[in-house]
Amino acid sequence: MFHLIFSSIDGFISTVQTWLYIEVVQPLLFHFDLMVYDEDTYDSLYWVLVGVLEVLVMYALLRPLEALRPVEQWDNRKAVRVDVIYTWIAKLGILNLFFFFALQPWFDELQGWLRLHGIANIEFDNLWPGVTTQPLVTFVMYLLVLDFAGYWYHRWQHRIGVWWELHAVHHSQRQMSLWSDDRNHILDTLLQASFFAAIALVIGVSPGQFVVLTAITNLAQSVQHANIRLYYGWLGERLLVSPTFHRRHHAIGYGHEGLKYGCNFGVLFPWWDMLFRSASFSRELEPTGISDQLEGRHYGEGFWAQHGLAFKRIGERLAFRRRRVDNDASAV
Repeated sequence: MFHLIFSSIDGFISTVQTWLYIEVVQPLLFHFDLMVYDEDTYDSLYWVLVGVLEVLVMYALLRPLEALRPVEQWDNRKAVRVDVIYTWIAKLGILNLFFFFALQPWFDELQGWLRLHGIANIEFDNLWPGVTTQPLVTFVMYLLVLDFAGYWYHRWQHRIGVWWELHAVHHSQRQMSLWSDDRNHILDTLLQASFFAAIALVIGVSPGQFVVLTAITNLAQSVQHANIRLYYGWLGERLLVSPTFHRRHHAIGYGHEGLKYGCNFGVLFPWWDMLFRSASFSRELEPTGISDQLEGRHYGEGFWAQHGLAFKRIGERLAFRRRRVDNDASAV
């Protein structure tokens, strides 16, 4: 069933990809003397189409639910508009695809070096012949590995001060909506794209599988950030990250500031939070944002302002650290 559904969707997207490339993209490449990028552009077009389809499905499913069962009612949705820009940049997936293919030659060289020195190649899907070689089982295993990596990536974003200043762009949104998932500093997006592309290559994910894995993860995270009053029930909340569970992560004073340095970091599954004692299943619907916003600190309203202020905060943090080191040295 899974393979049939995947094949049907893949066939539809491939048909549109071929038509669009032949009728629109290739003539433009030829006109501007860019045919040297012919093959790469064709491959990238598949990812772009998946992203467009994902945004359309996301909006069609989630926007009506936000209107019917909102957590918060807003008189002005101006703060949400910039997140739409972030969403289109991220969902088109150009950065993810670029890093996946950019790292592929390096990874192939590494594999060749390992074989030359008698070190077995990584064959993640052959851990249990006859079982892990099944397409659905392999796909689920890839999903679990990437989700586990995503949990720790997210915790590091909150733990490492300079990194947090980048991630704060995401948390500074006080009107969480279906668009908020992709509100990330472009530098953080670059780091994330390279991180997951490298892991995907190490465990043997093919380009086609990587597209689907990324699309599933992105769509799930859009649901989590949506302004929807939605609770999965006692068991469901412990099987899949819900809007209620993830909203707690964004809650002022709780998600990234309470429990030492945060809670509810899970991307798809709350199991890692439960395992590493960072889970909070409170159903209290708290205001979202960062505590110092209540004290008047600004994180920027527009796309470029948010990026610039993040670099400013990093500079201030590094300068403070330098002064503290100098003061300690002078005290000695």
